Amino acid sequence: MSTKKQKQSSNYIVQGGILAGASILVRIIGLLYRIPVTRILGPVGNSYYSAAYEVYSMMLLISSFSLPLAVSKLVSARLAKGRAKSAYKLFGCTMLFALVSGGAAALIVFFGAGFFSEVVVSTPESRLALQVLAPTILIVALMGCLRGYFQGLGSMVPTAISQIIEQIINAAVSIGAAWYLFRYGAKLDALLSTETAAYAYGAAGSTLGTGLGALAGFLFLIFLTLVFRRVMKEQIARDRHEKTESAGQILYLILATILPVILSTAVYNISGIIDQGIFKHLLDYRQYDSMRIDELWGIFSGEYKLLTNVPIAVASAMASSVIPEMTRARVNRDRKQMRKKTENSIRFVMVISIPCAVGLSVLAEPILTLLFGAEEHTALSASLLQMGSISVVLYGMSTLTNGVLQGMNKMRLPVIHAAIALAAHVVLLVVLLQVFDLHIYAVVWANIFFAFLMCVLNSRSIAKYMRYRQEIRRTFVIPLIASALMGAACYGCYQGLMLGVKNNSIATIVSCAAGVLVYGVAMLLLKGLTEEELRRFPKGYLLVAAARKLRLM
Repeated sequence: MSTKKQKQSSNYIVQGGILAGASILVRIIGLLYRIPVTRILGPVGNSYYSAAYEVYSMMLLISSFSLPLAVSKLVSARLAKGRAKSAYKLFGCTMLFALVSGGAAALIVFFGAGFFSEVVVSTPESRLALQVLAPTILIVALMGCLRGYFQGLGSMVPTAISQIIEQIINAAVSIGAAWYLFRYGAKLDALLSTETAAYAYGAAGSTLGTGLGALAGFLFLIFLTLVFRRVMKEQIARDRHEKTESAGQILYLILATILPVILSTAVYNISGIIDQGIFKHLLDYRQYDSMRIDELWGIFSGEYKLLTNVPIAVASAMASSVIPEMTRARVNRDRKQMRKKTENSIRFVMVISIPCAVGLSVLAEPILTLLFGAEEHTALSASLLQMGSISVVLYGMSTLTNGVLQGMNKMRLPVIHAAIALAAHVVLLVVLLQVFDLHIYAVVWANIFFAFLMCVLNSRSIAKYMRYRQEIRRTFVIPLIASALMGAACYGCYQGLMLGVKNNSIATIVSCAAGVLVYGVAMLLLKGLTEEELRRFPKGYLLVAAARKLRLM
């Protein structure tokens, strides 16, 4: 293999690491700003916000969310053959497609907000928040095409930076707008003798940050595209291919590529909106108090899901990176590289997600107390987190294997697998709610089962079509052992500090830091990470230098 090919083959881990690092930072910012927003809105306001956001997410998925993956896949395939003209023309056509599909979806959500909020998610109070979110669908659609083009070029940096800018603006606006509009709604409640206006207006304020954040990220990518225009022209000038696809052919390619991805992603993610609709309708049928229903869902969406989604971002980022790389390897008929990329990607995700799951389980109550401080329902939140922390690993694995199958051009398989898992998930959820009356616990168990079934089905297909066999010891066993040692260290450290300083914030932060240190040392001592793999992490050379100085490598 030439030096150039070696560099390209190792680059995807670095690019995936960059995007994963940015995604983790974005999730951390998201976690940090959702803390004050959650405190402002409370569980009921969070339920209204969640209802609006689930509908928004679903319409985004249907209209344009798959565009970044599709654009990166199609662009990378053409650039692998030196067809820069086709790649650039395809990019222009996808921008037009995004304008039409995203614009249509935005109008449907804005004018159909009453139907979606009342019938689909059974939360009429979320109507205002959903209307505020509607224009964001168009902005995100256009931004997704720009991100996909840069990813197809092999660079995750523009996506990473735009995500960070987007989230910073989102955080600042969400906190300020939620606080101001919640107070405005409280005045309306006092004036009209109602009790939901404060929560409804506060939720709308929080969604305003989503739109303005997306606009900031989009403007940054527009600026970057204009700066990069000269390089694009040089690439096109070097392309000696005279023929390019027609607009009709490109539209067909876009639809043929995004429809399976849309179906896969929609079916894979529609469980959230289905869960909310089933949960609220069935508990209303069982004559639960409406405010109690919203409170339970607000705890689940505003605390449990918020924390578990942070480490899952790693898998999403790695999936975004692995699709164009798998496409290049497939176009070049390099099955060995496809297997290697799959193995390294899965190991990367497991090295991150397994300790996160253990940490969330061991320190569930201290973390929730530190972040949200709601003593009246901390016990319920903690039990949900302890029970559902395994979903971090399962969703991480299923998200990544979806990306691997898409990169292998097995576009229909994730759709079929997600449909099977979703059907089983819905049946289990209804049984747990109706027969066992497990209320919000039923949603957690049904989600765990969904992710587990996706992992099994996806893994079987990868093994079959790639003739792939996953390495077990360094991918699963060593991270599990290191995580168990980390969990014991976290628990012991926390209990010891609480006997001394008796301050939950200090004890939790110190225990988390101790856990990270113990896990890192254990992974190196157990040979769970090689020097080459460690160098591929962002700032990996610093990690290697530190490990050598401590004689851990």
